[in-house]
Amino acid sequence: MRRRSRRAQAPPPAPPDGLIEVEIASLGAHGDGIGHAQGLRLFVPQALPGDRLRVRLLERRGEGWLAEPAEQLHASPRAHPACRHFGHCGGCQLQHLPAATYARWRHEQVALALARRGLADIAIKPLWSGQPGTRRRLRLAYRWQRGTLMLGMRAARAHRIVPLTACPISVAQIEQLLPACQRCLEQLPLARAGGELQITATERGLDLLLIGGPAPCLQDRELLARLAQERALARIAWRADAMSAAEPVAALRPVETCFEQVPVELPPGAFLQASDAAEQAIRAAVIGALGPARRLADLYAGCGALGLPLAAAGRSVLAIEQVPEMVAAMRQAAARARLADRLQTQVRDLAAAPLAGHELAGLDGVVLDPPRAGAAAQVAELAATPPARIAMVSCNPTSFARDAACLVAAGYRMTWVQPIDAFLWSSELELVAAFLHGTAPTGIRP
Repeated sequence: MRRRSRRAQAPPPAPPDGLIEVEIASLGAHGDGIGHAQGLRLFVPQALPGDRLRVRLLERRGEGWLAEPAEQLHASPRAHPACRHFGHCGGCQLQHLPAATYARWRHEQVALALARRGLADIAIKPLWSGQPGTRRRLRLAYRWQRGTLMLGMRAARAHRIVPLTACPISVAQIEQLLPACQRCLEQLPLARAGGELQITATERGLDLLLIGGPAPCLQDRELLARLAQERALARIAWRADAMSAAEPVAALRPVETCFEQVPVELPPGAFLQASDAAEQAIRAAVIGALGPARRLADLYAGCGALGLPLAAAGRSVLAIEQVPEMVAAMRQAAARARLADRLQTQVRDLAAAPLAGHELAGLDGVVLDPPRAGAAAQVAELAATPPARIAMVSCNPTSFARDAACLVAAGYRMTWVQPIDAFLWSSELELVAAFLHGTAPTGIRP
């Protein structure tokens, strides 16, 4: 298929001197207020539609300019932020949105992404929204700054770290552990180089993963083992970077979670949805999208959050994932739950070697849950050898809309899309959509 050439965009004009008065008309994809003044498109963080401000231009952003408020002339009604770090921390940047504005903006995120791909008449279900105090996975940065170790979130549009002393979105166990993590990192030789700390709450306790810095020395190991013992942590592991294998440093008990009624022992750094409730909402939507389909492929399967419950419900599942450790965890869980006859597993890079041709021919349903960049190669194969039903999960409305348009062009009907607010108050959004090919009956919807 030939690509259409894009008309070259003229760069934004040079900023005028002094302040600009602007009225905010809408919210952008990342929650910034958008307004137009003096021929410029302006992005203003924490501004709401109806705000009138004088702003100072900072830097170019795409086809416009990032601006900071200098004077508030008129303010729209706002919600009271739940977190003391709001406005400084780079996460949860939308706590000031009133509930109705927030829900409307979430809907527009999906509707605009679809409309840009010619999919303007799709049924968008009401937003499923997460709740504060339920996030089970938190990823923090740490670095020494002027003689003090900073542990927290990166500031908005900056590399500095905002120390995190409270986090109303996370489960209480994670929030309560932060001071102990701070004290431990201050003593660790490996922390001198800076890095990241991922904390995951599981059914068997908290799981910590340190990312970055040199390999743990004896002092590091002793201090981390002491932290695990004192705080009854399930495990602490370390890895050099995002692509490296993780090395357990202190392990008191297996790290386990349950996908529905199927227990899975998680490898260090394994992917989990942000909250258990969001995972259940995604699973319910996927089951609704699959309808009566029995012979399934679960593509980008992770540790089996979708594939294992589907197999436990009596369906036949081929689960494919690129990370060998996650495939091993899924396979072992299936064996323990006596599901090995219904769930087959495969290690495979679907971006480089998508499931295709005869491999798709025997399936009547596919679950597709790709990374943020989407699944262009796999979607092309699904379009060429279409199963009757596809349940697509996505964390990026833009790549989702691109892949959805390819399926629709190949004869699929997108019957509905369900927005799932797994990352409360952030610009991130999960989606689940149902696709039917040909004359497949609609079946039961969630």
